[in-house]
Amino acid sequence: MTAERVPARKVFGLAVPALGVLAAEPLYVLVDTAVVGHLGALPLAGLALGGVVLSQISTQLTFLSYGTTSRTARLHGAGRRAEAVSEGVQATWLALTVGLVLVVAGQLLAAPIARALSGSDDIAAAAVSWLRIALFGAPLILVTMAGNGWMRGVQDAVRPLRYVLLGNGISAVLCPVLVYAAGWGLEGSAVANLAAQVVSAGLFLRALVAERAPLRPHPKVMRAQLSLGRDLVLRSLAFQACFVSAAAVAARTSTTAVGAHQIVLQLWTFLSLVLDSVAIAAQSLVGAALGAGAQRQAHGVANQITRYGLILGCVLCVVFAALFPVLPHAFTADPGVLGEIPHAWWFFVALQPIAGVVFALDGVLLGAGDAAFLRTATLVSAALGFLPLIWISLALGWGLTGIWTGLSLFIVLRLIAVVVRWRSGRWAVTGAVR
Repeated sequence: MTAERVPARKVFGLAVPALGVLAAEPLYVLVDTAVVGHLGALPLAGLALGGVVLSQISTQLTFLSYGTTSRTARLHGAGRRAEAVSEGVQATWLALTVGLVLVVAGQLLAAPIARALSGSDDIAAAAVSWLRIALFGAPLILVTMAGNGWMRGVQDAVRPLRYVLLGNGISAVLCPVLVYAAGWGLEGSAVANLAAQVVSAGLFLRALVAERAPLRPHPKVMRAQLSLGRDLVLRSLAFQACFVSAAAVAARTSTTAVGAHQIVLQLWTFLSLVLDSVAIAAQSLVGAALGAGAQRQAHGVANQITRYGLILGCVLCVVFAALFPVLPHAFTADPGVLGEIPHAWWFFVALQPIAGVVFALDGVLLGAGDAAFLRTATLVSAALGFLPLIWISLALGWGLTGIWTGLSLFIVLRLIAVVVRWRSGRWAVTGAVR
């Protein structure tokens, strides 16, 4: 079967705005951190802890964006736009329902969770004061995720970028005003964060209403979305178990090791956003092709996206290899930390081409609705690769070399799994609904 390509500008017309959306939140967090950092160490620690708790909402509930993109894209490809938008309506109902549950649970559990994570009453108190305000944005965060999902599915990537940038832009301006000028301190940061969610979610809701789709909830559709969501949540939990374990092992190795690990891991996370933007384009294009019954085009997009991921990964590999003499010094001047960084750096650099292919094929399989396979592949790769090796490295004193060897094995096992699945063609199931 001859595969059909799509124009490169169509791929990057989806990928570049998606990258902007993915990067907007981390960039805002940097602004927020810089503002609160000038209040002192205690408010900064409270923000860090509260931010970690709040971020779990978007980390663990990605099905509201990725799963919705997959289902919406198939219907859009089949020429059933009204039903595609209806998927967005049902995802939004789910977002509001789950979000309200999280608000109630979060208000009740904020203090015990903060105390358990911090080990310090002062830091816990600061975190709770920030978290109790910011948690009211939980339903709005999820509405924004659902909005991104259905809009990507109908291949409208520009408006989500505008909505997210506007919300975060207003919040970035408000943050120093509320923290300093209004004298609200750390709580001002939480209010500014909430304002961003109100603006962005409001714009997504307005766009949904403007589609004139029926707004009543359909439990059958929401159950189908939750079924897909279950697989994606389990997949996300596997990632969290790996990275939390890695941080714990680094912390038990030495102070300099955990500092070096944090620097390299943050660079890894940033580059993951770059690679994930290509995967998001794959979700939309593959889903639409399969929904239209164009199996040859779906295969063509998969081949094309995989090639782009490999090329992009190779470019990042070369760039960050060349930056090694200077970039670590931008993050720290501590000689101990700088001495530990090479033990992780070269793994990070060498993994970029592999990660480029893995992320691309993740996007292809997510677009095809093959989340159950991705769930299993991720869980098995974590159980056989990452987790055993990093805990063995703690017992044997392998330090960062052991941790990043575990990460490398995790990525390689995922590579083998997704390449075999891609080559089998079993993911390419046509039809408006999988």
